[in-house]
Amino acid sequence: MSSAPTAGPESGRDAQHTATGSLAGFDFDTPVDRRGTGSQKWEKYAGHDIIPMWVADMDFRSPPAVIAALQARVAHGVFGYTSAPPELAESIVDHLAHDYGWRIEPQWIVWLPGLVTGLNLACLLAGEAGDAVITLTPIYPPFLSAPRHAQRECIRVPLLDDGARWVIDLHRLESSITARTRMLLFCNPHNPVGRVYTQDELQSIADLCLRHDLIVCSDEIHSGLVLDGDKRHHPMAALSPEIAACSLTLMAPSKTYNIPGLGMSFAVLSDVPLRQRLYQAMAGFIPSVSALGFTAALAAYRDAEAWRAALLDYLRGNRDLVERHVAAMQGLSMHHVEATYLAWIDCRESGIADPHRFFEQAGVGLSDGRDFGNDGFLRLNFGCSRVLLGTALERMSAALTRR
Repeated sequence: MSSAPTAGPESGRDAQHTATGSLAGFDFDTPVDRRGTGSQKWEKYAGHDIIPMWVADMDFRSPPAVIAALQARVAHGVFGYTSAPPELAESIVDHLAHDYGWRIEPQWIVWLPGLVTGLNLACLLAGEAGDAVITLTPIYPPFLSAPRHAQRECIRVPLLDDGARWVIDLHRLESSITARTRMLLFCNPHNPVGRVYTQDELQSIADLCLRHDLIVCSDEIHSGLVLDGDKRHHPMAALSPEIAACSLTLMAPSKTYNIPGLGMSFAVLSDVPLRQRLYQAMAGFIPSVSALGFTAALAAYRDAEAWRAALLDYLRGNRDLVERHVAAMQGLSMHHVEATYLAWIDCRESGIADPHRFFEQAGVGLSDGRDFGNDGFLRLNFGCSRVLLGTALERMSAALTRR
């Protein structure tokens, strides 16, 4: 196996100039060696000198409070079938009220073993086989596969690049709704373009869904990763009782607190019949959340806010580094990332036929835009140490220069 990638001199200077080091006692600068741990992200390129910046998990250790809670639970030594601790629902209720002004009841929460599971279940609630689900592209790939798994048509409506950011083309979205469209699969903050939709944008979407009697499945898994201080996440279901009654909101601690491997997420549904339909769709084949998943989630929501604040500071620095480097790369461009730790890079002006393969050969493994519904784009995960990020960006720049 090749040795771990190391930083070149330029990235080292960038790291010294922009790194914040230990933020509030939390260290995001020291790389964690994930090779040999079964990491999907890193094992994909095992034996090759390719920096993995594709799948959306971060290379940082989880919050100390989460690690300590897991260690205490493991020390107990018994891992039987486990129900959610009452304190977890209470913590989520408090978290949603404090961060978003969204007041929910504990019984609205449905525990799920993963957000992708939620997307697939949601499509089963969208009418019947042969009906349609509509979504906005580019989008997280399971949005495109989940309707097919449920024998629903997937209607794709592209976002509009207005020159400064990605926006929703409301006219095209509404004109694409058919007589058999039953659900909008929505993503906010939007993966991969990094948008935090404004309250006005969300209200326009809500009004459209109410006019056409659509269920809204809103993926809000990145809601805790808003990077811009002047932006705020607004849950779709919090807009009004009317839109809440037809909404299924998917959330999880997995992205914000870097615990995706523990398989814990949840849906929030205020409407009793819709919630009962979700339980019926789950019955018999959807497993429960593990004991460690519940333990980690409680510690994250209850005890890891200081860690999250430090993480956001660090990610802002990484985001800024990516934006500066991409702006200097000939043929590449991107819009400002408002949320998430993911950059959506437009390579169409570069003239490179297969940018994913091109940069992989240069030693950087990115996500291929065609998987998200947009050929000619790449998604870069900047949730890693700043030195490693600088090395990856230098490799990309050098590859373009050599070309």
